[in-house]
Amino acid sequence: MAPVELDALAVREQLFHQRVRECLICALLFASLYILCHFVIRHFKKQTDFAAVHDDEDAAVDRIALGLCTFTLAVALGAVLLLPFSIISNEVLLSFPHNYYIQWLNGSLIHGLWNLVFLFSNLSLVFLMPFAYFFTESEGFAGSKKGIMARVYETSVVLLLLTLLVLGMVWVASAIAGNDAVSRQSLYDLWECYLPYLYSCISLFGVLLLLLCTPFGLSTMFTVTGKLLVKPRLLEDLDEQLNCTRFEEAAVSHRITSGKASCWLNLNMAMLREQLLSIQSKRKKLELRHRASPWQRNVGYPLAMLGLVALTGISVLIVCFHVLELLLDDAAMPRGMQDTALGQVSFSILGSFGAALQVVLIFYLMLSSVVGFYSSPLFTQLLPERQDTPLTKIIGNCVSLLVLSSALPVFSRTLGITRFDLLGDFGRFNWLGNFYIVFIYNMGFAGLTTLCLVKRVTWAVQEELICAFGLHKLPLPVPRSRPQGGRC
Repeated sequence: MAPVELDALAVREQLFHQRVRECLICALLFASLYILCHFVIRHFKKQTDFAAVHDDEDAAVDRIALGLCTFTLAVALGAVLLLPFSIISNEVLLSFPHNYYIQWLNGSLIHGLWNLVFLFSNLSLVFLMPFAYFFTESEGFAGSKKGIMARVYETSVVLLLLTLLVLGMVWVASAIAGNDAVSRQSLYDLWECYLPYLYSCISLFGVLLLLLCTPFGLSTMFTVTGKLLVKPRLLEDLDEQLNCTRFEEAAVSHRITSGKASCWLNLNMAMLREQLLSIQSKRKKLELRHRASPWQRNVGYPLAMLGLVALTGISVLIVCFHVLELLLDDAAMPRGMQDTALGQVSFSILGSFGAALQVVLIFYLMLSSVVGFYSSPLFTQLLPERQDTPLTKIIGNCVSLLVLSSALPVFSRTLGITRFDLLGDFGRFNWLGNFYIVFIYNMGFAGLTTLCLVKRVTWAVQEELICAFGLHKLPLPVPRSRPQGGRC
């Protein structure tokens, strides 16, 4: 065999082994995420007893819908880890460029992961989750033989009608927004035009949802941290408060028992019981603070609050700097990157430390957006409960988390949290090239986050100072009412 043919064969073998290695790595990563999400859903799902023989069909439907929810949640978790994994991979390749054991970590693998997440996100949002919901609610067409296939037929027909409706709406929107005759007259380019356009609309909705939920979540995290951690003692006598609370609890308890024993006392027992419960709750909190060590009181709480303030402030500063870059340089606009040559340059001016800070900020913003999403009045009902969450609510949670997580890479790049450009179809969204949308989005995030941070920190400091100096015990001034007809 000629040397040229041997070289070509060696190149083909190398490409084949590289592709097999990438497929194995992607399969292992997704299997790990799937197993983790399976245990998470099992932790929250309401246990259903399928004991009778005729309930085998319902049990099969439950298992199929549960598998689809687990798949969707795994895709959502993969979308969250996508950008941090890419940033860390680039820094690892920069630090160890010639290490043999990390040669599998290359641009082709990262690009493949981005494409898989984009594909599975479309598949889950457009087909799998609607199928799971309609499948759990279906019973088969009237007059048809009962069974799994009858439910599958009914679900497929309903899903087909829904798909036609959504595609028609997307086609009308594309015809209104487009300027060429092709976008108005044909539906032939379904995969290359309409599905990315539909996902672009979903991603825009997810990014807007992140914009609204993240500042609210940041404010909620300050409140939750203050409730979970033990606050330091600032100019207060905790022993005196605890003794007074115990005496008050004993007095109310005695009034309840004496009211039951005597028929001469006219007491509102319901009000006394509510008062007793609130006093007991206050006593438990005081006992928890009393048992806490000085390290927990004086170090844990201040460090946690300072960490939240620092991360929030750094995020606002980065976004403000990105706004200035948008005004001065067109290169600051978010865009897609087709060349995935990793390990050449760091995506942060601070090197590895800046990359690690970017990863922490991405996770922090995602966590705050999830907290804000479940704390908002519109979505409070979706909050899952341990071993008491029905399957329909699990489907709603999976869809919501997938919308938030799939928009996270676009959200982070639009705000300038990272300079890692969007790979694959994530960079094909039309609205990413609109300067006014990107600029207003950055200004909105900076303004809302700064407002929430200032209000939360200011109110927290004011409340602590009022409680420390005992001003909350002072009686409020009662305005004097002027008699009618009196002189000023």
